[in-house]
Amino acid sequence: MKRQCIGLLGGTFNPIHNGHLQMANEVCQQLNLDHVRLIPNRLPPHKSEVEVSGIQRLQMARIATKALPHLVVDDCELNRHQPSYTVDTLAEFRDSHPNASINFIIGMDSLMSFERWHQHRRILALANLVVCQRQGLALPTSLPQHLLDRLTEDKSQICHRANGAILVTQITPMAVSSTEVRQRLLNKEEVSDCIPAAVMDFIRSNRLYGLGEAPTGKV
Repeated sequence: MKRQCIGLLGGTFNPIHNGHLQMANEVCQQLNLDHVRLIPNRLPPHKSEVEVSGIQRLQMARIATKALPHLVVDDCELNRHQPSYTVDTLAEFRDSHPNASINFIIGMDSLMSFERWHQHRRILALANLVVCQRQGLALPTSLPQHLLDRLTEDKSQICHRANGAILVTQITPMAVSSTEVRQRLLNKEEVSDCIPAAVMDFIRSNRLYGLGEAPTGKV
């Protein structure tokens, strides 16, 4: 029987934007995953420049993925009442999917700081890492040997591994960040190139990111 092959992409999604969807779509297609689960993180008060609740970030993610059945929004971290780490989420997911290939999707900057993550070695005992690298950039040579030893370029084999591999895959560069989207919204600038129209409707109707009601089609 084919091993279930699942991607996990965490983030604040504050707000979710087309770059997040692009990354999830490209990784899902490149690795032939069954689906990618988007996991909105709990957002500490000091990290939020504008008051947006976890429930609202969750709703925006669900709106953005409504027509994308291979992208699933998971509220597991928002349902916890205590601080949690990536390793906690992966352990919970491994318990519920004991035989699956679990592939945690990160950026190259996260790989470079991976040794400083809480229980980083246990993370690799629970999941594979899929590292998204911008096209045309070379892999850094400063990674520690125990991570270099886990590197693979064989995308066809990643779903045969339940955990422990590190795959670097090239994706189209994301042209936008959530920080930029929030700033553009605060400045009353156009964002239709950054976020799905339905998400923009939700932001406007809930007056998020300092935005009030405005005529249709305009910020």
